[in-house]
Amino acid sequence: MKIDLVTDIKGDIKVEFLSEKTLKNHKQYKTLHLAGFNASQDSICFLHEKALLVCGVESSTNDDIRSSCSVAIKALKSSKYKSVSFDVQESNIQATVEGLVLGGYEFNKYKSKPKKTKLKNIYLVCNDIKKIKSRFEEAIIIADATCFTRDIVNTTPEDLNPPTFADIAKKLAKENGLKCEILGEKELSKEKMEAMLGVGRASRHESKLIHLTYKPKKKARKIISLIGKGLTYDSGGLSLKPATSMVTMKMDKAGGCAVLGMMKAISELKLDLEVHMFIGAVENMIGGDAYKPDDVLVTRSGLTVEVRNTDAEGRLVLCDVLDYAQDKVKADYMFDFATLTGACMVALGQYTTGVMGHSNRLKHSFSSAANSSGEFIGSLPFNKHLKKLLKSGIADISNVSSKPYGGAITAGLFLDRFIREENKEKWLHFDIAGSAYTETNWDCNVYGGTGAGVRFMSRFLQNIK
Repeated sequence: MKIDLVTDIKGDIKVEFLSEKTLKNHKQYKTLHLAGFNASQDSICFLHEKALLVCGVESSTNDDIRSSCSVAIKALKSSKYKSVSFDVQESNIQATVEGLVLGGYEFNKYKSKPKKTKLKNIYLVCNDIKKIKSRFEEAIIIADATCFTRDIVNTTPEDLNPPTFADIAKKLAKENGLKCEILGEKELSKEKMEAMLGVGRASRHESKLIHLTYKPKKKARKIISLIGKGLTYDSGGLSLKPATSMVTMKMDKAGGCAVLGMMKAISELKLDLEVHMFIGAVENMIGGDAYKPDDVLVTRSGLTVEVRNTDAEGRLVLCDVLDYAQDKVKADYMFDFATLTGACMVALGQYTTGVMGHSNRLKHSFSSAANSSGEFIGSLPFNKHLKKLLKSGIADISNVSSKPYGGAITAGLFLDRFIREENKEKWLHFDIAGSAYTETNWDCNVYGGTGAGVRFMSRFLQNIK
């Protein structure tokens, strides 16, 4: 579908948003009332004879407009209309674009006969195109980067493994003018990244560390490091997951996919920042060469880790990648993204990203960025008493807590051991285990990967000081 800004109403059908209050003054009120339309949030009613689709909204806030646009575009894609027009204002252009692009997203790669839509053109009607154009273009870039992220998350583990993940990064680098460096297992061994290598040891696919760099044409205001967990599939290793828990584990690469999507958005927005992206791309499988509970792994930093559960593998990958990133780049800020713990979903629910770290100022800034971008984040506080639960009797640290409580926080505290003192206030950890994937529609998210993190990180970096 093609989306254009126009000044005159075009299209085969027009979409209007009505609240309970504005419904009563609408010229089609009697017809809508007879049809049972009450303007409740996300309700819709076609008046085909008037070439009109009305959508219910509780308010004119961006969250309500985004959600209603998502419902509208799904209905329109199932209709026979070829074009549609929406009225937009400068204040809701981002929400409208995201609702249409993200709500209308479909992943049909594996459908033998994907459904085809007749809808080809979407017209956004405004009074002053010049005034709104830059915000429209930014919204399109961020929404497209989110869909790019979703596509990678949704790709099956047979098709997307560490080497093919690296190929996607190389392609993006070539298309968007990024510098790309890929480390294979020989190079990882030279870097003494034995924790990351241990996790991928039983896979037939070679583990990869992916490093992309974006540099602006003018002097960069800040240097940013983005780190992503890229478990292209997680069986749990020898601490094997239950069968039902293994379904959807293609999404365990969502942190890596998110930072790759962020790089796409950052380079296309042409932000005046220098941004480095690091992905630890690994597959956690079983076999005679698999790493085992009771193993002690020596990390790149030199700290030793007692393995008590091979399904707590993401932190073992990230601890080496974080250490590598800190050596490679002296960043002003470091942010890592990972589908790290089911415990985060227990704590915050399915829709919310957990954020952890030492800087309350940074956490507050991200809370504002998330609120304005339509994503949800919740802060999980570090606790010195929970830190004690990672103690190991035979190594420097255990990869899991000795008690089953506060699992998202103890995972964050594990990563914190590998953040150097000078970087503590610069770093935040984002656990996207709940928000990165959905099997039920909510807001502008449809079945599969959501692209969690791309929108709020893009907003944060646009406004960073």
